[in-house]
Amino acid sequence: MNTIQIDVAVIGAGTAGLAALRAARAAGSSVLLIEGGDYGTTCARVGCMPSKLLIAAAESAHEARHADAFGVRLPGGVEIDGVAVMDRVRRERDRFVGFVVRGVDEIAAHERLRGHARFIDNTTLEVGGHTVVKAGRVVIATGSAANVPPPFRALGDRLVINDDVFNWETLPRSVAVFGPGVIGLELGQALSRLGVRVRVFGMSGSIGPISDPVIRDYALQAFNQDFYLDPAASVGRMVRDGDQVAIDFTDRDGVARSEQFDYVLSATGRSPNVKGLALENTGLALDERGVPLFDRDTLQCGNSTVFIAGDVNNVLPLLHEAADEGKLAGENAANYPRLAALARRAPIAVVFSDPQIAMVGQRFADLVPGSFVIGEVSFEDQGRSRVMLKNRGLMHVYADKASGRFLGAEWLGPRAENIAHTLAWAYQMGLSIEQMLAMPFYHPVVEEGLRTALRDAQARLG
Repeated sequence: MNTIQIDVAVIGAGTAGLAALRAARAAGSSVLLIEGGDYGTTCARVGCMPSKLLIAAAESAHEARHADAFGVRLPGGVEIDGVAVMDRVRRERDRFVGFVVRGVDEIAAHERLRGHARFIDNTTLEVGGHTVVKAGRVVIATGSAANVPPPFRALGDRLVINDDVFNWETLPRSVAVFGPGVIGLELGQALSRLGVRVRVFGMSGSIGPISDPVIRDYALQAFNQDFYLDPAASVGRMVRDGDQVAIDFTDRDGVARSEQFDYVLSATGRSPNVKGLALENTGLALDERGVPLFDRDTLQCGNSTVFIAGDVNNVLPLLHEAADEGKLAGENAANYPRLAALARRAPIAVVFSDPQIAMVGQRFADLVPGSFVIGEVSFEDQGRSRVMLKNRGLMHVYADKASGRFLGAEWLGPRAENIAHTLAWAYQMGLSIEQMLAMPFYHPVVEEGLRTALRDAQARLG
């Protein structure tokens, strides 16, 4: 066994881990980055970027099919070349991953160590069976992995997770998607638009991150115009049948059906990557998932010299949040026992479906009934949206009755990813509805729909 003495050891070379390494080094500590898997962040390898590549192909196909409404004729129709679609997804995915890998390769050799880490005690790690790392402080940044319900595992190679989809060499004929969350909605709709027969099943009735029941009902109607979505499905038998999966279910109209699918895509959430870390050898208190209990502000685990950042802690599993948490964890590990608190940015979430879903600030479910008003706008008759034939959507903005302050928004609609940033800035600045309405709105733009919702909220505030 080799032995390494270091100030700060960082477990995990993803977004949070790389940010922690840089921050601890900048604070003057000696650092070591430990990674047992392939280099390349979740975002680049199996998340944000490859999913957007698949969605981009799907959007292209969808626009071509609907060009006739603009007087644009495509006499030959639209032909989907599944091999070409997936070839571009993989090539561009590998390009994004390559950027990350090159960045890691530029880290000094003495600051990198390959192998899976196991805790011997709070600050002593055994890595890959070849090295003992004695650290002053440790940052856990091991990310998360797709959660697969035990019954699904009997499906063998007919079961896939999002990681597998991006390695396909061509498109399948049919896929049953379980879980209408962010991943399920994005991939389910994209595959459907690329000619794959898709059924999306949920159990709880939820759709993406939406908590506002009116917006959720609108979303259900809108998505079902495009692909089959049942967020409260009644699914019976699901068995492997040769190279397919047979699924019995009751459809939305109460009709019993049985269908065959090439694959079942499990999109039922993600679990923290803590198995194999031997956290039971530490003195850390663990929750029911086996994750150390930690302070959400400082990211410190109990009163220890261990910190936890990124998707593994499941506070806000988003890339920009992982980067912020990693930076703070690295700084706090380097400066221990002097600890700073994380100044979190305005909450913002986007689902890259069509229409897009977005949430900013406080969710409807988090607000106190009777303490706020709702401003509403439908995008169905909104000028620019109708010009583009992107006029599906409904927005709710929430305003505090007492102060008039903008509290948050949930909506479905065109260009939501862009409008969400405008609202996140307004929320973080603590603006009121009146102050937001004093800002400029150009004509004709989709953002004029936001102004309509703000005016509605202002009227309800009196």
